[in-house]
Amino acid sequence: MRTSALPPLDLHAHIDISVPVDDLAGLGAVVFAATRSLTEAARAVQRHDSRIIWGVGVHPGLARSHTGFDPTTFTQLIDHTPLVSEIGLDGKSRVPLDRQRATFRAVLDVLAHNPRITSVHSYAACEQVLDELERSPAPGMVLHWWLGTPAQTARAVRLGCYFSVNASAARKTALLQTIPLERLLTETDHPFGDRSSARPLPGNIAAVEQALAHHHRTTLRDIRQAVWHNLATLVRDTRCATRLSRQVRSHLASLPPRPARRPPCTGSGPTG
Repeated sequence: MRTSALPPLDLHAHIDISVPVDDLAGLGAVVFAATRSLTEAARAVQRHDSRIIWGVGVHPGLARSHTGFDPTTFTQLIDHTPLVSEIGLDGKSRVPLDRQRATFRAVLDVLAHNPRITSVHSYAACEQVLDELERSPAPGMVLHWWLGTPAQTARAVRLGCYFSVNASAARKTALLQTIPLERLLTETDHPFGDRSSARPLPGNIAAVEQALAHHHRTTLRDIRQAVWHNLATLVRDTRCATRLSRQVRSHLASLPPRPARRPPCTGSGPTG
């Protein structure tokens, strides 16, 4: 079944920054690529890929990302991109949570004045992440591979958060029932979140779209358009359109009007 003239949208993937431009162009998708440290990000934001948006990241689970973090450098790097990815907290990391929290707070303090579309890591630290987002509110927050409880998800929605869902998360019917469609985005988290895929590649979100279409009882085309509309809202709220490539801006400009909101689906979705 055809989806849409819009390309697939992958809000969170990890890509080696040395991959040639032509190889990434062949993905046929718009991919928001995460980096793990400011050193990696400094190289990534110098690239000029028409459909790959490179982020500035400070991965919470890696000690070297924290030791290499500097708020001034971070602020300078995000001037080159609309994306911060990935940041957050990791409750299973060996990096002390107090150290992670200090870096996370420093990043959020910058974003409060310089909003960006921001992919947030929250593994085993959902409540703590929400506490920090409430302490330092900023638009554009996207909870990547979110696994929070229904109460935590409701709190995140009240805080204005969005959610990027990969194939693993999309199999969790109870989770999908708590996330409003107008706050949903698709992701692969390649190469971690798409290991079960028959074709694990950044931008290959076909299985996620299928699961979402089944759960919401709608078409693949409607799901893709909904996800792009949600991206458009993030771009508007963070005022970062000028930092997107011309090609991505043209996709946003071509969006049809968002359809009237449908009643939430309470039927059963895909099992697994």
